[in-house]
Amino acid sequence: MASPCSRLARSVRRPLLRPETLASLLSRQRRPPFPPQDAALALLPRGRRYSAESVVMSPFDAHILRILDSRIELESEYPVPEPPTKFDSFTVQDQPGQRWVTLRGNFGNGEDIKIEATSFDAAVLVQKPGEDNSRQDMRLHISLLVDVSKGDGLGMLEFLCSAWPDSLEIRNVYLFRKEMQEKMHSWPYMGPDSRKLNAKIRNTFREFLETRGVNNKMSAFLHEYMRNKERVEHLRWLKNVKSLIQK
Repeated sequence: MASPCSRLARSVRRPLLRPETLASLLSRQRRPPFPPQDAALALLPRGRRYSAESVVMSPFDAHILRILDSRIELESEYPVPEPPTKFDSFTVQDQPGQRWVTLRGNFGNGEDIKIEATSFDAAVLVQKPGEDNSRQDMRLHISLLVDVSKGDGLGMLEFLCSAWPDSLEIRNVYLFRKEMQEKMHSWPYMGPDSRKLNAKIRNTFREFLETRGVNNKMSAFLHEYMRNKERVEHLRWLKNVKSLIQK
């Protein structure tokens, strides 16, 4: 009776493979049916790689990217002028990615002036001029911190102001002295709400700031500056969101 090996040899009508040939054949059979993704992309022509890579992005992410691209293109059609670096005697320091801007200047003998202005942080509705009483307009508001300090470290006056499109209003006046900073646990009286002071004192403070260039003209400048900055920051935000989704 023929052995099982001899029957198998006759059925296939070819000699048995040598051990090293059989091992080589089995190693090829164990390979995955498809090459890894990176290897497959490398085999594609350069023009087709993008379409293959884009398959891994979810439809939702692709939809968001299309919307962002459309909005970025629309915003870029109306370029914003370069932000000014000077206003009268002040230098203007933009803060990219932030909602505020810094102005610095000097006055007299050793006075340093530092102004920090926020972006639009409030608004009020005002009636438009005319016979139609139902028509209203939005009046935007900017907050200002005006620090006037002496170079010899004697102290600092800080004015909290409201900048409207055509006017500047002083809300509070604070007094900071060197000894206040040294007493960490003290709670000094820094000054009243300036709007509760009599008109003569309020006018004196206003003249104090106007003499140093902090006036209605600066309010109008800051409103124009912040309108442009809002557009720049909005476009920057769109691009940053797009970059994050693409990663």
